[in-house]
Amino acid sequence: MWCYSFQQNWLQAYRYADLLCKESRWSKAIYVFQKAAILCMLPDADVKTTGEDIVALFRQVEGLKQRIAGKSIPTEKFAVRKARRYGTSPPVKLIVPALEMMYIWSGFSVLGKRADFTENMLITIEKEETLLKNETHHNEYYMDDVCLLQLLKGLCLKHLGRLLQAELCFSQVIQSEKQLKYDTYLAPYSTYELGLLYKQQNEREKAVRFIETAKNNYKEYSMESRLHFRIHAALSSMKVTPAATP
Repeated sequence: MWCYSFQQNWLQAYRYADLLCKESRWSKAIYVFQKAAILCMLPDADVKTTGEDIVALFRQVEGLKQRIAGKSIPTEKFAVRKARRYGTSPPVKLIVPALEMMYIWSGFSVLGKRADFTENMLITIEKEETLLKNETHHNEYYMDDVCLLQLLKGLCLKHLGRLLQAELCFSQVIQSEKQLKYDTYLAPYSTYELGLLYKQQNEREKAVRFIETAKNNYKEYSMESRLHFRIHAALSSMKVTPAATP
């Protein structure tokens, strides 16, 4: 599924996402969400050939959420929260949800090894960026969507070696922090990514400062524990002893 997603062969990616929905017992909520997210990347005509109803799939997600030892799975909680945009009437479409999940599962570090795939992904993101800018009516998710595209665009630019442009993208998200209504995770994740960008440029002091800011200055956002694992790995790789969270 992910190999085809990196190639943006969304129809083939859908076929494997559908197979996971039918045959894997790990997390039905995640698999249904990912299938719907991949279908969102397809033209309407291709979606019709699958016989799937995207809105109905997203509306299934919350009912499939599990609790293990009394606790929810963070990735499922994330999927449920994102899927709620389809619970309204009319539904509010997600922006590039398959690419957002790709980032959550650390897929951009794999994608970035292929400049051709990364360049094509950047083209897709910039097309969505143009469509969003041209909208005459901005819904309540507008700034969240703008910032999501900036984060993903920054990642592509970083892997393509366009580091100054990547820095501007991550910085824009951080500066828009107060305008985020739902996807507040975008600010700490962008702060972390900016730290990694400085690390790549051997600006160690700035790298550590931004990565530690991502750890200490943000609380209670989606996928917080996942970011803390990434932060720990990044600081350890720079021989920095991660300080205990206050």
